Amino acid sequence: MNTAYSFPVEAVLLLGPTGSGKSPLGEHIARNGFFGKKAHHLDFGAELRAILSHNDPLPCYTAAEIAFIRGVLEQGQLLEDRHFPLAKKIIDSFLERSSFSPNDVLILNGIPRHAGQANDIASVAAVRTLVVLQCSVDSVFSRLRDNAGGGRTGRFDDTAGLVEKKLRLFTERTTPLIDHYKKTGTTVIPVVTSGMTTAEDAFQQISMPAPGHPPVPFVAEPPQR
Repeated sequence: MNTAYSFPVEAVLLLGPTGSGKSPLGEHIARNGFFGKKAHHLDFGAELRAILSHNDPLPCYTAAEIAFIRGVLEQGQLLEDRHFPLAKKIIDSFLERSSFSPNDVLILNGIPRHAGQANDIASVAAVRTLVVLQCSVDSVFSRLRDNAGGGRTGRFDDTAGLVEKKLRLFTERTTPLIDHYKKTGTTVIPVVTSGMTTAEDAFQQISMPAPGHPPVPFVAEPPQR
């Protein structure tokens, strides 16, 4: 692969439960830049769905990898440490077709999702900023129901059962990443989202974080619905 950049690239990680607004925010940052830097939004879930729909412009995945990706999406599973070579292949493909440059910033959305992935991805992307989207369970379901931000029409992984499973996984496996990155000195920016929060609203919180803003409790055990 012929690249003009070197690893690890500078990165911002968007962290939040499913439906909290990560993808609309990532797209907004990609359009507007991140504090003066050109930004490229890697929506990992969208990459997986594109591979299954054969819309990935670099179809370099084996039948076994495609079958595994289908299982991840249909069952709401996470890629574990042993699957990182596949994750890196997806990231490399994205960087290549995005014409990523040395002064650009990579917006990570959907990876890493647990400590093992965070350790593995450090050689590829150096997370300098962690944006934590704080969204209650009720707001998550409200945003999903109303398709807040658009882009979720026809998604087969938004069923109630899969959403509740993803919320549990987020609480158990992903929220510990906040402490993980705090220990590395990463800048952590909390962003509170609700059913009415737009990508522009969330971006405003990143640009002008409100000191002492009381955080919304992270998603815990989802209610029965």
